[in-house]
Amino acid sequence: MKEVYVFLKNVGTFYIATVDGDKPRVRPFGVVNIFEDKLYIQTGKVKNVSKQMQINPNVEICAFDGKVWIRLEGKVVRDDRIEAKASMLDANPMLKNMYSAEDDNTEVLYFTDAKATFYSFTDEARVVEF
Repeated sequence: MKEVYVFLKNVGTFYIATVDGDKPRVRPFGVVNIFEDKLYIQTGKVKNVSKQMQINPNVEICAFDGKVWIRLEGKVVRDDRIEAKASMLDANPMLKNMYSAEDDNTEVLYFTDAKATFYSFTDEARVVEF
């Protein structure tokens, strides 16, 4: 899991796919965190992406660093604890201009049943599960 976190953190922008009814939706994300040995992402509860993940928690992330790309599939689970939100905001202080651990909008979600596959044009695909 740490390797997945480091890759996503270093790449900066990654893309998350959700489902909206029967239509795929993809948008950029840019923050990750590890809290209590779980990989977390963050968004706002008022956003459509949040609503989509609550209806269907199966998501996939894709990112490319110029040589290697990753596809991370799994389910996300909302964690409403202030400690989880505060950890995300402390790890990504630029979010503090828009979010607070105590507000009703900040949403952090962690991955379960996760499978990350690293790909490149020169090596065999490699899988990390957590």
